[in-house]
Amino acid sequence: MAESGIILFHKPKGVVVSRRDELGRKTIYDCVPDWVLKNGWVPVGRLDRDTRGLLLLVTDGHMVERLARPGGLKRTYEVWVRGHVTESHLEAIRQGIPSPVGVLRCIDVQIMGMVGPKSHLRVVVDEGKNRHIRRLFGALRDDRQGTALKVVDLKRVQFGTIHLNVASGQWRFLSHDEQESLRKVQEDER
Repeated sequence: MAESGIILFHKPKGVVVSRRDELGRKTIYDCVPDWVLKNGWVPVGRLDRDTRGLLLLVTDGHMVERLARPGGLKRTYEVWVRGHVTESHLEAIRQGIPSPVGVLRCIDVQIMGMVGPKSHLRVVVDEGKNRHIRRLFGALRDDRQGTALKVVDLKRVQFGTIHLNVASGQWRFLSHDEQESLRKVQEDER
């Protein structure tokens, strides 16, 4: 199998981004061929166990640093929040919300729609602090219900120029053109 390049993996919900898990939970390496672990493929950043979506894997440690550095490539998420998200919430998110891991903000956030008591959003960040989006919305309150907003579904759908386009639990290599587009965006952002 290929020893270089970039793998796009659609991480399912409930899978841990780790080589092995001390609690015996399923890891990303249980979802891909054995050679991925044996040949030293590592994830670019992390997605928590309850987050699903696009995860890149590489064999080059320098590439991990370049792709994951804060303020670098934009990451886009589809988010379902329990509660009614308003324009005032969006403005607070754009300004920044204090948290135990520092001030959390998004570079773009849009309400895509509402279904009953849930809000559907598209969120773009350029860094990924621990549980960034979950903490961000959890710090806000639903004005109608008087309860904290809660992320109930979180899916990364884009990383830089790369869009998620494989089914959950599936993977593929990025094409040469896709890899070049990532490199170009990185150079443009320097």
